[in-house]
Amino acid sequence: MADLNFEELFFLFNQTNQSLENFLKYIIPDGTEVRSDGFKVTRILISIVYLIVCVLGLVGNLLVLCLLQSKYVKKKSTMTILVMGLAVTDFQFVLTLPFWAVDTALDFSWPFGNIMCKLVSSVTVMNMYASVFFLTVMSITRYCSVAQSLKMKTHSSGYSDKFLCISIWVVACIATLPHAIYSTTVAVVDEELCIVKFPDLHNDPQFWLGLYQLSKVLVGFILPLIIISVCYILLLRFVNRKKMSCNNPKRTSKVTRSVTIVVLSFFICWLPNQALTVWSAFIKLNVVEFTGAFYTTQAYIFPVSICLAHSNSCLNPILYCLMRREFRAALRELLLKVTPIRQIRPLMPSLASSKKRQVPVIIAMSK
Repeated sequence: MADLNFEELFFLFNQTNQSLENFLKYIIPDGTEVRSDGFKVTRILISIVYLIVCVLGLVGNLLVLCLLQSKYVKKKSTMTILVMGLAVTDFQFVLTLPFWAVDTALDFSWPFGNIMCKLVSSVTVMNMYASVFFLTVMSITRYCSVAQSLKMKTHSSGYSDKFLCISIWVVACIATLPHAIYSTTVAVVDEELCIVKFPDLHNDPQFWLGLYQLSKVLVGFILPLIIISVCYILLLRFVNRKKMSCNNPKRTSKVTRSVTIVVLSFFICWLPNQALTVWSAFIKLNVVEFTGAFYTTQAYIFPVSICLAHSNSCLNPILYCLMRREFRAALRELLLKVTPIRQIRPLMPSLASSKKRQVPVIIAMSK
């Protein structure tokens, strides 16, 4: 296998918006050639994690889709339709992980051809956007359901809910267009790499790549995080300030805890990957220099950050379904069908007792 010098590596880095782990196996920042990358164990571990996340994501999101058919779940509510859209999105997302697991295990050599490179890469990015957009809209819906709880009850039509989901998918597809157009396979030292390669516009392709990376962070992380945080801050403010006739401090504390978990899970899962993406973009835009610290971070931390971001697809079924009372009741019904009653009773409270404790306003807050 041929070796690349530092200038060739940096040129390739400027031609793609992927991280440097595709190329770091050949050299180190001071130009010294390295014939053995030393990251084999890391790559195998990352591949295994991808497969584990894939299995857990498939099981979790399939379970959500099954629970949505239960008699306890309001099938025409906006939140239920959004949960279904999120589950379908995350299900499609984790289906791409086996391809990336193979790619990582083979030292980032793409064996599936150019068409699959475009397809898998585009589906991955599209569902990443769609998942984040669904989470954002769900946070808005959750706040609105609480804000409207003491006012005249409003109903949303199934048509408007479906239109909302379609709109989310359309926006996600539009955001994915640059990735779908410019993703391709490139031969590097006798290996095929699946990358995003922008054309040489005004002899400055790295500028457009850096700009594209920053736009992904802005649209796919910063703006959704701001909206989600604002919605849940307003939600907590509403819960704490509103004087309710059936006020229950324990339930208020439960809502506060669930909101905190939702925001922190989104932030923790996506922040490391997005921060490293911004660092990479700043190098392309010549805001900061390419250094050994960036090399080390991309080689060891970036793969872990990807795993952490992908794990969000496993957490979503838990955070947005099993924390809701009707989904827990549906899960209990499902478990009762496949498990002896004596074994399942200690695991979950009876549906009847949960119904006695229901307070209309609090139900809206727990959705």
